[in-house]
Amino acid sequence: MNKIISILLLLVTTSASGQTKTPEEFGFRHIVLNYKADNVDILIKSKKGEENVPKPLFFFCQGSLPLPLIKYHEKDIYGVFPFNPDSLSIKYHLVIVSKPCIPVLADYTTLSPSFNYIDSSGKFPKGYSDRNLLSYYVPRNIAVLKYLQKQKWVTITQLVVAGHSEGSTVAAKMAADYKKITHLIYAGGNPLGRIMSIIGHSRESETNTDSTRFGEDELKYWEAVVKNKSDMDGSQGDTHRATFEFSQPPIKYLEKLKIPVLVSYGTKDWSAPFNDFMRVDFIRHGKNNFTFQPYVGTEHNFFPVTADNKPNYDIFNWDIVAYDWLKWTNQK
Repeated sequence: MNKIISILLLLVTTSASGQTKTPEEFGFRHIVLNYKADNVDILIKSKKGEENVPKPLFFFCQGSLPLPLIKYHEKDIYGVFPFNPDSLSIKYHLVIVSKPCIPVLADYTTLSPSFNYIDSSGKFPKGYSDRNLLSYYVPRNIAVLKYLQKQKWVTITQLVVAGHSEGSTVAAKMAADYKKITHLIYAGGNPLGRIMSIIGHSRESETNTDSTRFGEDELKYWEAVVKNKSDMDGSQGDTHRATFEFSQPPIKYLEKLKIPVLVSYGTKDWSAPFNDFMRVDFIRHGKNNFTFQPYVGTEHNFFPVTADNKPNYDIFNWDIVAYDWLKWTNQK
């Protein structure tokens, strides 16, 4: 079983007309870039009619799991981004990149109940598991940025990289490694690494000391990961190497950044205390290039939490979050 929660499954559906088979039919430009013999699918969302108007890029790193970017069935589609991109597309060309060895689009009736793309045995494709690594995503995404910044419809005065959940770690490492990134949005991340999110999530489910020692089980899992940190067996979900790489504390390179950084998180997310810790620590050290924006009473995907500690999926806050991102980029 995968060890980290996906960033989405509940998104507003929209409508598309006709037989939908290509990204262009959903209003995206589709570019295929070759990277280390892999075909990388890039989708660009621009304001309609302004596809060739020079604008800066807004590069979004999605969360975990092998999800096709476009999930559709007949006339219904699920949003490619977890937010409506219209407000951001006024100022930016939005970019999102597919997961490795996962088709860019798929009829969601052919996917798992969690919308994962799985093979005939019900497991994640080996090609995906072999590449589902921080050390793969970061240089691949930087290669995409370098290619796109050469295009006539891209301006280089500003380059925003945003990431949510697993994508926050990818985005943070990209900002550390690629100096042309001018703004970083770090959303729903854990600055002390993935394993702390795994443990924190399991601790929430504990009710007694005898039969629900879930956090202790996760610590044993971490011991096994460290002991076999190069293990690439993905038959049970993430490989040990993936967990080890994503568990290296991003705070180690976040604290070195000089560019403007926005940290967005829900205060009911299991990672919230670690973002609060980073905020306290950065105040202590006088780092004034970080802006912290907590969404009080919301969980990992910014849904409000009910009295019985469950997400209220009737209140969708992602579009508010995206608009706050736009306001922040305008100010910074």
